[in-house]
Amino acid sequence: MKTWFYTIEMTLLVMVGLRLISGLIELTVAGLILKFNSIEKAMALNAMLAIIGPTIFVTSIALGLIGMSDKLSMSKFLFIGAGVALILIGIRK
Repeated sequence: MKTWFYTIEMTLLVMVGLRLISGLIELTVAGLILKFNSIEKAMALNAMLAIIGPTIFVTSIALGLIGMSDKLSMSKFLFIGAGVALILIGIRK
């Protein structure tokens, strides 16, 4: 008897894990902001999230590209890389 867990790729599980960790960090920071009840501390915590979010985003994209490396041509890799770079440039403040 084969369960559905055996059909999920390891790369996909790692990407899901990264997103779960990211979500838990976001929820934890939201709770800390409420607990501290301070705009200054809220700004400092948000600044930390501004570092964590893009790091998890880029790591997740990189893992996905590595997992798909046998299915994509070099030109498609370049287009995807350019798209990720444009997203990161676009969200800069």
